[in-house]
Amino acid sequence: MPVSTPTHAVPPEKAVPEASDVPRWNQFDTSWTIALFGTAVGAGVLFLPINAGLGGLWPLLVATLLIGPMTYFSHRALSRIICTSPRPDQDITGVVRDYFGENAGRVMTVLYFLAIYPIVLIYGVGITNTVESLMVNQLGLDPWPRWLLAGVLVLAMSAVMVAGRRVMLVVTQALVYPLIAVLFAVTLMLTPSWSLEGFGAAPALGDFSLAVWMMIPVLVFAFNHSPAISQFSVSLRQRYGTGSVRKASSVLRVTTLLLVVFTMGFVWSCVLALGPEGLQEARDANLPVLAHLANVMDMPIIAWLGPAVSIAAIGSSFFGHWLGAAEGAKGIVRGMADRTGDRIGDRPLTIGVSVFLILTTWLAGVLNPSILSLIESLAGPVIAAVLYLMPMYAIHRVPALARFRGRVSNVFVVVAGVVAVSGILLGLLR
Repeated sequence: MPVSTPTHAVPPEKAVPEASDVPRWNQFDTSWTIALFGTAVGAGVLFLPINAGLGGLWPLLVATLLIGPMTYFSHRALSRIICTSPRPDQDITGVVRDYFGENAGRVMTVLYFLAIYPIVLIYGVGITNTVESLMVNQLGLDPWPRWLLAGVLVLAMSAVMVAGRRVMLVVTQALVYPLIAVLFAVTLMLTPSWSLEGFGAAPALGDFSLAVWMMIPVLVFAFNHSPAISQFSVSLRQRYGTGSVRKASSVLRVTTLLLVVFTMGFVWSCVLALGPEGLQEARDANLPVLAHLANVMDMPIIAWLGPAVSIAAIGSSFFGHWLGAAEGAKGIVRGMADRTGDRIGDRPLTIGVSVFLILTTWLAGVLNPSILSLIESLAGPVIAAVLYLMPMYAIHRVPALARFRGRVSNVFVVVAGVVAVSGILLGLLR
């Protein structure tokens, strides 16, 4: 992507050692670990088993081995470009403008918004479908009019974000801790239903490679917690100063480990329990996999836990994606209509962005577009570019990030990003 000359160059940080006096792990770090985990786990729990499982077991095994390093190194790189900024109060939109100039900064802000905003809409659809399914199949109630149900649910989730970041972290922890426990329990309860029937033998090399190639973008989306990385990095920078780079790496390692263990364990259990036909039925129904499991498995506890986990997962993930979408929307307004920040105050801008997100998410819930089509066509390509390729370009180009160059992990992230973007584009052309 061509970039303009920065309007004010950002000098390398002066003697920025990775501080050796960073405090040990504490409650602050745990809160952000849970928030990052919650941001990603919604997509992983709700939709990953459907697409990833349909690719076959052997490709899923390879993807399982790759997704941990892919997730950790890419999110670490994105965090580093923010933690290394000499202005600790700048989020990703401001940091990109500092590094690349106003023109490139505006383009990057738009891409950042487009990578996250569709996912907010996806959760508006997902929460409406899940609660409607719960009302009909488990509670035996007549469903509310869709416009009313979607409105109530979107307003309830949005109220947490409007209340502030501290409230969001508290609510996220309240949702995610039980979610982890129930995920593990459901994973174990599905084991008696595991079967390899219907998956067939290992595919030929060409088909195998194609299946892995097509599965990588789905995993990138499912493990993506980049919408919360900007605020996470700003928060660490303000608390730990030059030690924020090391602390971010520590938190992201724990987050990635939690995601791989709990999410991929759940994915494998669902895939083996449902089989190819069951996974296809869930896709056709436009339901999260747990809501589908609740409808088809002859296990009363699953019938109740399935929708409960889906609702908790959507809520926890919605919060993190709201943070990123609101951040991107504000950056677009500031960059294109109010560069100096004199015309629109912070409070009116926050209110306006919140109203926009609430109304459009409610509209998506009412219209009920295909969730997986939204993921594949709108969110996927931009997420892969912003999360995998942009940080690597910044590390290669910006003097302040020079200390992160020349690492094998950088090459790995670039290759993974190219594979993800090309896989998404191939899927759209098929």
